[in-house]
Amino acid sequence: MRETEKAEPSAISPIILMPRLYAVLDTSCFSTTKELLSAAEELVEAGVTLIQYRNKSGDAREILAQTRELKTQLSRTRAPAPHALKLIMNDRADLCIAAGFDGVHVGRDDLLPESARKIIGPERWLGVSTHNAEQVAEADKSSANYIAIGPVFATFSKANPDPVVGLEGVRTARRLTKKSLVAIGGITRANCHSVIEAGADSVEVISDLATDTGKSAEEFLRILG
Repeated sequence: MRETEKAEPSAISPIILMPRLYAVLDTSCFSTTKELLSAAEELVEAGVTLIQYRNKSGDAREILAQTRELKTQLSRTRAPAPHALKLIMNDRADLCIAAGFDGVHVGRDDLLPESARKIIGPERWLGVSTHNAEQVAEADKSSANYIAIGPVFATFSKANPDPVVGLEGVRTARRLTKKSLVAIGGITRANCHSVIEAGADSVEVISDLATDTGKSAEEFLRILG
């Protein structure tokens, strides 16, 4: 069971302004590092400014090597807003620091938010996954910069996904926090606008960006406005 943890008042982080599209590069969607790097370049060239690296199966050495290569590659990519790009590490606060990433996203089975905050410091972004109203309320009291709620729709990116919260789950989460709210789980170009209308500030997308990445990202950005 995940222990609860309270944040000191001084640890509460300021609200951040998130882009509408939060792209996730899940290594399970790509056969090689070259394919992953190519997809990352397409995202940035399309105008994406927030990318999470997600690797659920690699060891620390593999993850660090790949993320360092990713950061180096993207630093050379011609992007509409290169200085605005933020890279987020999934799960690993220690590797976030080692790779020079801009933040970390922790799930319910990872480090507690305040433990992650102690590692990454006050400046980097901290995101927290939640799956119900109680968890949203708990995360709202933490030093997390943004709260992810989901899965909003059925998703195949997890072997054992949590129960679907639907658009009503997003609306409930919006009422419980003023922090930036990210909707996750089964989000596509067909349903993303409805999620924003329900109160999310940003949508986190994996599968619908994994193929024809650049074109898909451009369409998401156009739909999301």
